[in-house]
Amino acid sequence: MAACKTTFAWAIYLAPSRWRQDLFDVGAAIDVAKYANHTPLYRQSEIAGRDGVRLDRATMARWVGQCEELCRLLTEALRRYTMATAKLHADDTPIPVLAPGNKKTKTGRLWVYVRDDRRSGSSEPAAVWFAYSPDRKGIHPQTHLAEFRGVLQGDGYAGFNEITESGKVRLASCWDHARRYVFNVHETAPSDTTKRWLDTIGDLYEIEAAIRGKPPDERQRVRQEKSKPLLDGIETSMREKLATLWPKAPLVEAINYSLNRWDALTLFCDDGRAEISNVLAENALRCVALGRRNFMFAGSDSGGERAAAMYSLIGSCKLNDVNPRTYLEYVLTHIADHQANRIDELLPWNVAKHLHRPATLNL
Repeated sequence: MAACKTTFAWAIYLAPSRWRQDLFDVGAAIDVAKYANHTPLYRQSEIAGRDGVRLDRATMARWVGQCEELCRLLTEALRRYTMATAKLHADDTPIPVLAPGNKKTKTGRLWVYVRDDRRSGSSEPAAVWFAYSPDRKGIHPQTHLAEFRGVLQGDGYAGFNEITESGKVRLASCWDHARRYVFNVHETAPSDTTKRWLDTIGDLYEIEAAIRGKPPDERQRVRQEKSKPLLDGIETSMREKLATLWPKAPLVEAINYSLNRWDALTLFCDDGRAEISNVLAENALRCVALGRRNFMFAGSDSGGERAAAMYSLIGSCKLNDVNPRTYLEYVLTHIADHQANRIDELLPWNVAKHLHRPATLNL
């Protein structure tokens, strides 16, 4: 039984064969231009118009939605794979969404979850899965992570706390964020103390660079030997400094940010799979930040869901060095006739061997 036979799929397969591949190619090109190259549909329409091609924005919007529907089982397979790991990176970002009826926008959220253990020596494919929600309530990540067990690398968002209460999930915080608090104080009121803390945090990152790609056991051993004494020194110094400060001093907030999350900030020393920062999730969200500069808003909640699906597929292509346009052309060509119980075969790293890689041109 085919994975799915949507209206869009039937329309394509009923079209003359000479048009069929062109329709797939156009659909893939529009999706990649919108979600990988951050080009809104109205700009794509204008670009096509300069070449004498008429592309109606409403038609393109329908194609985007129908392509996402055709790939729905595939994005669900991508979600399952991403969550089936012992260490996961998570983050979220706002996205403006047109509210129905009043022509105003509301603030939705795009949540990102990244599975990527290559820094701890894993050869398993990396993947990213996005999810959309109409608000930032904790119930959304709690639902996304209901079956996850392991280390969750995050940025201190309070909505993750309930997930850790069962003991099945341990939270690892990000030293990028902790450093930023100290750096902001140092930039306006530099002192020997803040400089010493920043230098020590820099030493921690140098240790991480030296063991990147090593297996978890070796990373844990090196961290216990070299990183833990540095962390103990920072903690002692912060607690001693806190006792001497006026409660409303700017440095107090920076110190409290770290001390209130100390167990999560130091978890990477006890688990070689964990990372010192959450940069992998932040990198995955860059596509949303770039797109947000060009798109005024998502047209609806369903538009936010479509964006999440396409960001998932295109982001996973990028993590595996797969050309997203070539990949989508292949997937759209094959998915309607693909067996639902073998949908994992169409994930980017499994399709890569079937895709033509153009020769590199050095200019």
